[in-house]
Amino acid sequence: MNINSNRKYGWTILMALVSLIYLSPLFWVLSTSFKAKNEFFTYPPVFIPETINFSHYIHGLSLGGYQGIINSLIIATGATVFSLVLSIPAAYSFAHHNVGGQNLSFWVLSIRMLPPVAVALPIFLMYRNLGLLDSYLGMILIHSIIDIPFAVWLLKGFFEGIPYSLIESARVDGCNLYQAFYKIGLPLVAPGVATAALFCFIFSWNEFIFALILTRKSVMPITVVLPNMIGGHEVLWAEIASLALMASFPVVILAFLLQRHIVRGLTMGALKQ
Repeated sequence: MNINSNRKYGWTILMALVSLIYLSPLFWVLSTSFKAKNEFFTYPPVFIPETINFSHYIHGLSLGGYQGIINSLIIATGATVFSLVLSIPAAYSFAHHNVGGQNLSFWVLSIRMLPPVAVALPIFLMYRNLGLLDSYLGMILIHSIIDIPFAVWLLKGFFEGIPYSLIESARVDGCNLYQAFYKIGLPLVAPGVATAALFCFIFSWNEFIFALILTRKSVMPITVVLPNMIGGHEVLWAEIASLALMASFPVVILAFLLQRHIVRGLTMGALKQ
């Protein structure tokens, strides 16, 4: 009994130390967001600032951080919703009706394998001709193109975990093809949809290459606003740290709200019938 207890305490201490190591960058960013300019490069390093001042947060928001976060929210939310609307029926079709066979499903996945920088210039020229540069619609479309292949293959695994006999029973009871989908199939994969939504949101929120090339000022997301604070003569370290912390809040809040569904979804997607 004592050996088991000691082993349990030992693992707890080890996990606590590992957690501290992984959380140390977050603590450093938090500390930097409150530091004065004379505390950035002092030796020994200043881990706890002498004064807690929120002026860096206000200054960072006034330099474009607030609009950048709003733009990122609009783009990531729009891309997530649009990606799920297209990915859910596509994944259902691949899983239970083998639409297009393996060739079509692999083609969808191959889009995800393409490096974004390889198509950045053609997409820029196309957007310029279509008038989609620096627009919410243009960013939502390009982010959806990135998110849809991942969401389709993720949701395909969830739909494959549903016994097709349930769909057939619904058809026998009088449901047509579409009713069987949204009354039987879709509710059963709700945890998977939540998991796919979180990943799509994160991918869109963190995307940088297309955001840098296809935006100018009106819809510039936070991933482009932050590098703009690195100037030739001065780097606004405190403002960058404060905005980086605030930019992480939407993703953390979304993950917290979907936590229960995500845990179910990840375990459900690991099982196949």
